Amino acid sequence: MPKILVVDDERPIAEIIKYNLQKEGFEVQTVYDGEDALKMVHKMNPELVILDIMLPKKNGFEVLKEIRMEYVMPVIMLTAKEEENDKITGLELGADDYITKPFSNKELVARVRANLRRVKLSNVSEEMKSKIINVGSLTIDMNTYEVSRDNSIIDLTNREFDLLKYLFQNSDRVFNREHLLKEVWGYEFGDLRTVDVTVRRLREKIETDDDKYIITKRGTGYYFKSR
Repeated sequence: MPKILVVDDERPIAEIIKYNLQKEGFEVQTVYDGEDALKMVHKMNPELVILDIMLPKKNGFEVLKEIRMEYVMPVIMLTAKEEENDKITGLELGADDYITKPFSNKELVARVRANLRRVKLSNVSEEMKSKIINVGSLTIDMNTYEVSRDNSIIDLTNREFDLLKYLFQNSDRVFNREHLLKEVWGYEFGDLRTVDVTVRRLREKIETDDDKYIITKRGTGYYFKSR
């Protein structure tokens, strides 16, 4: 059973989430503040974390920063409906997804399954796993899921790597944001800014003034430029 950590200082909400995920067959632990969240991450090494932003002791953004220093498991942020900027901040800090309160149990389970499915699908075929690809000044290692430049590792989140891999494997094909949201995130619908933010973060990490890889096709979408 996939292990899920739920972090929310509103205990009734945390327990409702726990109950509904357990019904779906997941193993769930709940904690109620940021410090306990980090302790539990180290203790249980969950496959996925559901993380509220407004937490005592350490807020969700602080917890997310520390998680990303060591772990790559999907993190779904819980945000208040009126706090649109929180969604962007969470994505920029390395969150994989967010759910806006109030949310339905059906949406919650769907988001959890989509993120876990994405991780599972990231296990590429044995043929692709053996490949180390050089493109421009980048080296993409499909076996270790690492990207480097001049032997220096570039720290990418799972989502950023999946997006890079998808665009690279379909070089010179232009994809709109709806398509990328479906194929990379596994969502039939969602906030298209998620794609834009992830593209921007990926560009900041892999591109230089001399090397541009991800190209914007105005009014259409994005594509990876072949060399």
